Amino acid sequence: MLSVKNIVKQYATHRALDDVSLEVEQGKIFGLLGPNGAGKTSLIRIITQITAPDSGEVLFNGKRLSAEHINQIGYLPEERGLYKKMEIGEQVLYLAKLKGLSTPEATKRVKFWFEKLEMGSWWSKKVEDLSKGMQQKVQFVATVLHQPELIILDEPFSGFDPVNAEVIKNEILELNKQGATFIFSTHRMESVEELCDSIALIHRSKKIMDGSVLDIKNKYRNNTYWVEYEGVYDTDVSTELFEVLYRDIQAEKIVLKVKLRAGKTINQLLYALLPTVNIHRLDEVIPTMNDIFIDQVKTKI
Repeated sequence: MLSVKNIVKQYATHRALDDVSLEVEQGKIFGLLGPNGAGKTSLIRIITQITAPDSGEVLFNGKRLSAEHINQIGYLPEERGLYKKMEIGEQVLYLAKLKGLSTPEATKRVKFWFEKLEMGSWWSKKVEDLSKGMQQKVQFVATVLHQPELIILDEPFSGFDPVNAEVIKNEILELNKQGATFIFSTHRMESVEELCDSIALIHRSKKIMDGSVLDIKNKYRNNTYWVEYEGVYDTDVSTELFEVLYRDIQAEKIVLKVKLRAGKTINQLLYALLPTVNIHRLDEVIPTMNDIFIDQVKTKI
């Protein structure tokens, strides 16, 4: 759906984006990751046509991004932008009509979403009377109300308690199931693991990694396992097969974190241990997206 090609963006002496390219597939949830100041917001502002790149181009469904695509995109910014003195219902209606909806259609959709997210009693409230999480719900509704093809969410769970974060997460998944494509910018790596099909990591204005979440996690597997057992194994097994990274005694059980030596397999480990120990648990240590994020950013400092 979206092709970002060799984007460069310079602000005075600061280069916010340096030859960044990425592809967002139709119907997928794409994670845009990076530490503060990496260039994520600059890229989002280019995609939403708030600013323009100095060079490079963005294609939307194969066509160069232009004003005709504005109503096909929904954007929830990290910086909240509601009018504090305006009534909630009138404000969302106003934003919906800016996206091209007629008053009757906008009213129908606002009422639907307000009821769905238990906001029915908020219609006459003012933004300044709402908590941060309640304001975020209002902005989420305003973002998705016009049924955009591409929905861009910048830190969408900011201000939410766990219950409402779960509600919005489920709405994101439901909209995705109905065909909406998402760009999801967040620092919450657990949300990336739950929601995203693929990601791009931007650091210091450059893209340093991209791909499917599954492929990236598989790439960073390093033959490390948790082993919980009773008994005693021959120390020659350790010397030959694995390095012990961590050891703990829990009641009669011993817990090890081990890394297999080059060329060795988990089958060989089991074959060597089983004659003398009783294994209660064996789990591979799969790196989390948080682990990978920290590792990649640290190595590029």
